[in-house]
Amino acid sequence: MAVSKSSLSALTLGAIGVVYGDIGTSVLYAVKEVFGSGHVPFTADNVYGILSIFFWTLTIIVSVKYVILVLRADNNGEGGLVAMLALASQSVKDKPRLRRLLLLVGIFGTCLFYGDGVITPAISVLSAVEGLEVISPTFKQYVIPLTLVILFGLFGVQKRGTSGIGKFFGPITLAWFACISVLGVSHIVDNPQILWAVSPHFALGFIWHNPKISFIVLGAVVLCVTGAEALYADMGHFGKKPIRVAWFSIVMPALTLNYFGQGALLLQNPAAVKNPFFMMAPDWALMPLVGLATMATVIASQALISGAFSVTKQVIQLGYLPRLQILHTSVKETGQIYLPLVNWGLFTAIVMAVVMFKSSSNLAAAYGIAVCTDMLITTILTFYVIRYSWKYPLLLCVAATGFFLIVDLAFWASNLLKLFDGGWFPLLIGGAIFTLMLTWKDGRRLLNDKLRADAIDLSSFLEAVFVSPPQRVDGTAVFLTAEPGTVPNALLHNLKHNKVLHRNNLFVTVRNHEVPRIGLDKRLEIESLGHNCWQVIVNYGFKGDPDLPKALQLIKGRGCELDPMTTSYFLSRDIVVPTIGGGMAQWREKLFSQMHHNASAAAEFLNLPNNAVVELGSKIEI
Repeated sequence: MAVSKSSLSALTLGAIGVVYGDIGTSVLYAVKEVFGSGHVPFTADNVYGILSIFFWTLTIIVSVKYVILVLRADNNGEGGLVAMLALASQSVKDKPRLRRLLLLVGIFGTCLFYGDGVITPAISVLSAVEGLEVISPTFKQYVIPLTLVILFGLFGVQKRGTSGIGKFFGPITLAWFACISVLGVSHIVDNPQILWAVSPHFALGFIWHNPKISFIVLGAVVLCVTGAEALYADMGHFGKKPIRVAWFSIVMPALTLNYFGQGALLLQNPAAVKNPFFMMAPDWALMPLVGLATMATVIASQALISGAFSVTKQVIQLGYLPRLQILHTSVKETGQIYLPLVNWGLFTAIVMAVVMFKSSSNLAAAYGIAVCTDMLITTILTFYVIRYSWKYPLLLCVAATGFFLIVDLAFWASNLLKLFDGGWFPLLIGGAIFTLMLTWKDGRRLLNDKLRADAIDLSSFLEAVFVSPPQRVDGTAVFLTAEPGTVPNALLHNLKHNKVLHRNNLFVTVRNHEVPRIGLDKRLEIESLGHNCWQVIVNYGFKGDPDLPKALQLIKGRGCELDPMTTSYFLSRDIVVPTIGGGMAQWREKLFSQMHHNASAAAEFLNLPNNAVVELGSKIEI
């Protein structure tokens, strides 16, 4: 489908604001961490070598891997690790053991996203506010408190949504890229020879002469590709073309000019290594630059927070997390959502990170392992997509992904050296969330197995009931059941206590699938069971917004007429009781029981009207 020039420009501007905020603010700390680490001897050849490594890292990982290759692997137009995971698992659905392994690997990568989501806002905002130290050392004592105030303000406004301020994201970030380009050019003109660092022979020469240092320094070089995963994750919002146009026309040229400008400054003034980005600016421009940098890092953090909300919703739909309270912050954009638990959970972890690590340099030591593991997982999943879904020849698939696998492994192995210097922090967060997700998935499986074992066949039950039918009352009863064809506990309780049956009865199962969205033509599956009873299956993708009353309106004209005013929804509220010798360890069963108890009500999740819901509880041992 052709995109008009005006809409392409608008989408490109939007992509600059949302997609590239994170990678755009990496200029604040990436060069500083490489040369400030003390591992790289300060010589002109080494400056050229490191800048060349920066340039080719951006080229290979971002331009070639993500912008050219990975963006092609869209799941019905959607991107991101969850979409890639769904695509990969679908491509090997005839290999159940491999599919389960890929699901575990992909879900672990999704969990690491949260670890990255803690470090990125902390290091970005902190590095921007640290620019105050360049203005005057007396500001140092205010850096951490001011950072925490800015972050609290950012998380505090999430419940209001971003539709009002979102329109400023693109222009502000575009101004940021223009600013860092000008700063870079202002120093490149003093030493234009620095542009020769684009030649790969400088990078290869540095690696050849300093193999050990090169391996160590990759852990800091990876900072220049922070946010590369966002390219793929935001594909559904902007499309491939605007993301590609924004990268090649604005973002990569601006980053390259700024990194090379920092290199030119360091050759002229080696003392600038303590904060080369802010020392590029003249004194009169420092305060405005700190302000612009802070706005840019807040926007970068906003994109990541919104991503955390979106990913959490998708994971809930896939069945790896319990239902959480999801609030829509826009009447126009269904994708703009707010999850209070995720919002304040992220904020708490970010505050811990800022207080524990105290500086962007210390946080840089914590950054890398999570994002490199995600990059590695994306490469592995890409192989299975292009091999088993696209049916490309094995040799081509190995060649295409094998090269990136080697590059990713090199960065990943280097970052393992930072494990005890702070790398454990995002891994701890990711590991904790992975434990929660697996516990919920396994617990739901055990619960469904127990319900299935104790279940009564629906068709047989209805036949027995209508031999001597109870009193029928006007209206429609909607009974929700996890398994189609089984009698819901709510129906048994209703017959036992109320001794009546509604005129129309729908037995509804909501199913979530490993595709982003499901069209209205495939939303409902309906089967008549006789006696004005129907079995209904409602299908949603992992990006869909469940709205059961709206979905059931599609039944009209298919044998059952639904009047919202006379429809009641009957839900079973199961209370899980952990037992010794069950399917999981005792502590996991207790954890699952607590998660199940605290899960958001199904009525709220399915958008059921509050005045038409009847919940009937029962205890189930697992």
